[in-house]
Amino acid sequence: MTRATILRRWASTIRTTDRVAYVKYVRSTGGDDYSGTPGNLGFQILLRDLPNGITEIETLSWWASVEAIIAFAGADYEKARYYPEDDRFLLAKPAFVTHFEVIVDDLRDA
Repeated sequence: MTRATILRRWASTIRTTDRVAYVKYVRSTGGDDYSGTPGNLGFQILLRDLPNGITEIETLSWWASVEAIIAFAGADYEKARYYPEDDRFLLAKPAFVTHFEVIVDDLRDA
C-alpha cells in the first residue's frame, strides 16, 4: 500500500506593500528549510490581495510522511514554525498549522 502525501497548511496576513519583500523572505527562510528537509515534496506560496491594503498569505508544503514533517518542524509538529524576521512582516502569528492527508492527486503540468 502506498503511503499518502501530507499537506501542511499555514496562513496569515501581511501588508500588501510588503508583498514582494515577504515572498522573497519566505523563499529564503521557510522555502529553503522545506527544500532542505528529506521527505519534503515541494511547497507553494499563495497570496490574495484584499481591498483594504492587507494580503492573505498561505504556504502549502507537501510531505512524504509525518516523520518528515517532524524533521522540519520539531516534535510538536502541529505548531507553526516562525523565523526571527517574521514580526517585521506578519500581522498575525497563528500558533498552529493544519495537516491534511491527500486522498486524490490529479494535478497536471501546465
